[in-house]
Amino acid sequence: MEGKNMNDWLPITKSRNAKWWNSAVHNVAAMVGAGVLGFPYAMSELGWCWGVTILIVSWICTLYTAWQMIQMHEPEPGKRLDRYYELGQYAFGEKLGVWIVVPQQLMVEVSINIIYMITGGNSLMKIHQILCDNCEPIKRTYFIMMFASVQFVLSHLPGFNSISGISLAAAVMSLSYSAIAWIASFHRGVVPGVEYGSRFSTDAGNVFGFLGGLGTMAFGYAGHNVVLEIQATMPSTPEKPSKIAMWRGFFVAYLIVAMLYFPIAVCGYWAFGNTVEDNILMSLEKPRWLIVAANVFVVVHVTGSYQICIAFGVLLLVLAPIGGLRLHDFTHDPSFCTKEAA
Repeated sequence: MEGKNMNDWLPITKSRNAKWWNSAVHNVAAMVGAGVLGFPYAMSELGWCWGVTILIVSWICTLYTAWQMIQMHEPEPGKRLDRYYELGQYAFGEKLGVWIVVPQQLMVEVSINIIYMITGGNSLMKIHQILCDNCEPIKRTYFIMMFASVQFVLSHLPGFNSISGISLAAAVMSLSYSAIAWIASFHRGVVPGVEYGSRFSTDAGNVFGFLGGLGTMAFGYAGHNVVLEIQATMPSTPEKPSKIAMWRGFFVAYLIVAMLYFPIAVCGYWAFGNTVEDNILMSLEKPRWLIVAANVFVVVHVTGSYQICIAFGVLLLVLAPIGGLRLHDFTHDPSFCTKEAA
């Protein structure tokens, strides 16, 4: 099968008509997740100084690395690296590039999807517990299966741009539950006897807590694992390469990320200090309807984010071994495999 026909068939490159706002929506949905609700807890592990510093530096560094990825999507005129393993092959060679890139990206994709499955199931279970006090308890496993059933149906949509509406809903929901988290924390105010010192009593606890806080922050800034694939859905010409619209959309998405992440981290830690829970929503005393609304928003958001990750993860799992042997089937340049990295 020729490369052109293969790319016309694959969901990611099937329709290259996305706009810059599609990039913004997809990137917000891919990056902002329920992990941001753990930022106040990460702040309690890092403290004010290190917490704020790492929060800002991480935003700047990941914005810069994303810009680099966007520029590398088209390393030469007329050549597009639509998938990460293609970029790996361009840099490290036909076979080595696959083995360097694919295991790492698959690990990220699968891990994120597992987290989203559990998060979606937990939120569904919480909604059931609140709305049905007298009902017989249902195991968390069944709620996770309910969430998975919805994903099974959505995964049969014909192309990546078909889930733009789902991504938009996911992005709006992330704005909603994030706003609930930091506004409710700010409105709640500082709890009596709040402390901002270390939440650990031993040196080992402080060290592992610091590393845990770094991990939470790093997880919150995930999303680069799908940058190339999102850009692959956009049109590109010599006069107007895809990197222009992609960067515009990504920068807008990152401004939204800053407006979500910074207030949640600061307000949540300011209100509860080192007694904050690992999920800020669990620390807040709110009306029942607000708890339900926040969990509904989380479910809708992880539903859209899951689709973005699984679209790339499954295709990567299936296509990477084939691409390692016959890369010319997936590129517009048949001699691509034989070219050495510049």
